[in-house]
Amino acid sequence: MSAQCEVAIKHSTAPPMSVFERYLSVWVFLCIVAGIAFGQILPGVFQAVGRMEVAQVNLPVGLLIWVMIIPMLVKVDFGALHEVRQHVRGIAVTLFVNWLVKPFSMAFLGWLFVRQLFAPYLPAEQLDSYVAGLILLAAAPCTAMVFVWSRLSNGDPLFTLSQVAVNDAIMVVAFAPIVAFLLGLSAIVVPWDTLLTSVVLYIVIPVALAQGWRKALLNKGQAHFDATMTKIGPWSISALLVTLVLLFAFQGEAILKQPLVIALLAVPILIQVLFNSALAYWLNRAVGEKHNIACPSALIGASNFFELAVAAAISLFGFESGAALATVVGVLIEVPVMLLVVKVVNASKGWYESR
Repeated sequence: MSAQCEVAIKHSTAPPMSVFERYLSVWVFLCIVAGIAFGQILPGVFQAVGRMEVAQVNLPVGLLIWVMIIPMLVKVDFGALHEVRQHVRGIAVTLFVNWLVKPFSMAFLGWLFVRQLFAPYLPAEQLDSYVAGLILLAAAPCTAMVFVWSRLSNGDPLFTLSQVAVNDAIMVVAFAPIVAFLLGLSAIVVPWDTLLTSVVLYIVIPVALAQGWRKALLNKGQAHFDATMTKIGPWSISALLVTLVLLFAFQGEAILKQPLVIALLAVPILIQVLFNSALAYWLNRAVGEKHNIACPSALIGASNFFELAVAAAISLFGFESGAALATVVGVLIEVPVMLLVVKVVNASKGWYESR
């Protein structure tokens, strides 16, 4: 690894915990409650913010994601990109879980919980639509939020970026065939505008901005670079919490109208996230990958590209469909559940490295 990248990553592996990080679970709970409350108290304001979107991608949320991910992308040294090949086992595990396990395990869980166990408690006419939404969610893996989860677990920034890029490239050709196969539909309409907008907004532009900023900071010396990284560290968590408020404000009405349906749909999503992350984490340990590779691998395997899933569900089944609601449930539980996964992988580092 290049000297600059090695130093930057070394400094990023043990930052002092901010008050947000130390009590993150409490802040998340408060933001969820605040989001639902604000959505009811000021519905017009949040509806207006919710309409600020291009191709189903909400621009205010997109800007907040920039604030979350750019501090990590600044640490990426593209001169060391070739070193990602050292982690071919981690790459293989990530791709295996994302594309050969995740969509098919969700299809099974959807059938088990929605069609069998929970069927008496759900609207009968929406059962197939709910399952379809769950499958759409699982077939669209990996979002830019992975950069945030990786940072919180001290994951390798370069590996994380490379895997997000690889998964997005695979998604371009694999999303439609997998969904068509699992749903039994002959013509899947891929929301290309959403896919391309998300890639540009969440990867191309932030990477370009981050690398320009990185170069400017390093021109002033490594000490200045490290001091800046320490200073902007709290930005990610603050933006994450604001994003959480917005997401729950946008969907507060749906939560209050159909709390049982949302709770039941959350069960297979929760199980799938925990199963996929645990499988990827265990497989990385079994093949001998480092902990800072296993963490982003597990988190990428658990995360969903919810913007694409929501857009596909709306285009295929309609805005008021069960499929659209199922993908929205995925959006709502993404942050709290992924923070739980982060907490588990951090707490289990001693076990992981004791092999």
